[in-house]
Amino acid sequence: MEPRKDRVEERAAEQTGSKVGTQRPVEAPPRNGGGEAPEAPFRERRKRPRISETPPAPPPPPRLDDYEPIIGKPELDELRFLARPLLGKTVKMVNSTSLGGGVAEMLNRLIPLLSELEVVTRWDVITGGNDFFEVTKAFHNALHGGDYVLTKEARDIFMMYNEQNRQRMQFTEDLFVIHDPQPVGLVRSRERNRGKWMWRCHIDLSNPHPDVWGFLRPMVEEYDATVFSSPAFSRQLMAPQYLFFPCIDPLSEKNKELDPAYIQKVCDDFGIDRSRPIVTQISRFDRLKDPVGVIQAYKLAKKYVDCQLVLAGGGATDDPEGAIVLQEVMEAAGEDPDVIILNLPPWSALEINALQRASTVVVQKSLKEGFGLTVTEALWKGKPTIAGAVGGIPTQVIHKLTGVLVHSVEGCAYQIRYLLTHPEFAEQMGKNGREHVKENFLMTTNVKRWLLLFQILLGMVRKEKTT
Repeated sequence: MEPRKDRVEERAAEQTGSKVGTQRPVEAPPRNGGGEAPEAPFRERRKRPRISETPPAPPPPPRLDDYEPIIGKPELDELRFLARPLLGKTVKMVNSTSLGGGVAEMLNRLIPLLSELEVVTRWDVITGGNDFFEVTKAFHNALHGGDYVLTKEARDIFMMYNEQNRQRMQFTEDLFVIHDPQPVGLVRSRERNRGKWMWRCHIDLSNPHPDVWGFLRPMVEEYDATVFSSPAFSRQLMAPQYLFFPCIDPLSEKNKELDPAYIQKVCDDFGIDRSRPIVTQISRFDRLKDPVGVIQAYKLAKKYVDCQLVLAGGGATDDPEGAIVLQEVMEAAGEDPDVIILNLPPWSALEINALQRASTVVVQKSLKEGFGLTVTEALWKGKPTIAGAVGGIPTQVIHKLTGVLVHSVEGCAYQIRYLLTHPEFAEQMGKNGREHVKENFLMTTNVKRWLLLFQILLGMVRKEKTT
């Protein structure tokens, strides 16, 4: 729970305009040299941003040796050593979408690296109709603690599509990693093969809806191992549990270094004025990411500091609510010319990278969160980051060291103002955040964890005798 003193200070700051007691409301500085509204080109591009409508050709995935300048040769040698006992073993990974969302992004980078280490890894995606994804989205919200009435019809739809996918797919590999609740029922194929099965849960299960969790739990307990993103997410289960932090690839299109000219071009295309502070949240248009709350925080902060707000995101094929939430966001923004809403297609990794690098402050005001890879991305880029104190975010954001945690709209507004008026503190916090990611949340660390878990499940790790 947020300390009472912090809450009082934040509210007092909002009412008085003080940096806890001294700062008064100030007029926004002139935007074009004359105190007038933004120039017409910015207004027009904000209303009609230039968004690419065709996906670019995907770049070749990086090779292991490409990571040496970042993590060093000893770390790469360790990966090759750990992979040696697994040569020739095969892995199947299954999730609910190939586009949109952090899981798909991680698999796009993880699988080529495992395959380069000669642990041949395949990726399969389940299929389903709108009725299935409406049910699984409701399950997702309920597992995060939301209200839900679990009906027989919903259970039947879930099991029907899981059975259809089970019959469609081949399960001939040595190891199976099933991601999140949507395909959890695939484990019923384990009876017809000799492989080991793992359930990788990326969502916050600390307070799940009892009916939904009660329905899914018997399937989860059929797995040989379960993997969670935080100790707080784990449940009492028969299956062994492991802790894996999600990760980012520092060489991916979304995280690699960019030419400053390209960053400027993206800002020009989207109507973003780089001469003024930029506050950005990158996330799917999802109520649990609280984009409307971010707009409210921006409006409170804007009374005292000049800034623009960028809300950039898109949807995922397994999330049918995205369009509705986007409409809510547009209504909340109203006619404010300094709120830039970007509904980006799934192939916008470079643009997202540029937006984060152009930002003065990055926000991720989630109400519920599995881990929050957008936070990881912002920290990696050395950006001062404000994030909701939920889910796996506090693992990344150590308050006032690698970022700042907030519990409310008012707290978020206060931190926006504070960071924009204390640039030296913000800069040092950004540097700390980058080092924290380098030590804990890069793709190469994730590869190491999977290699070790595969060896454990295949009985390759010698167990020490206890006395």
